[in-house]
Amino acid sequence: MIASLQCTGLDCPEPILLAEFYAALLGGRVNQPDPQWSLDDDWATVHAPNGQVLAFQRAADFRPPRWPHPAHPQQLHLDLRVPDLEAAHPQVLALGARVLDHVGDGRSFQVYADPAGHPFCLVRH
Repeated sequence: MIASLQCTGLDCPEPILLAEFYAALLGGRVNQPDPQWSLDDDWATVHAPNGQVLAFQRAADFRPPRWPHPAHPQQLHLDLRVPDLEAAHPQVLALGARVLDHVGDGRSFQVYADPAGHPFCLVRH
């Protein structure tokens, strides 16, 4: 195992409104204090009662998906927690991931695409 699922992130036009919807739907708390998250107007979270976390990220020019219409694709990404970001980097590349946003030392996350092109982040634990 290289990583564990940290949260599921969904792009949206209004993060807090979508977080409130999912909190009402699933239970849980919107923007629960948590040292893993830096919350602002562009990022909100829901900590579900089962321990899972949903995150909502503001996307400029958001176009909602129209399943299964390919012109309006699903918009979400996964944040995957890793104990060592530098060690995980070559491992995910070997599995077929590609770098989308290369960052230098000191940043706590790295953005990749899976083999089908879906974005995901490795986040230093």
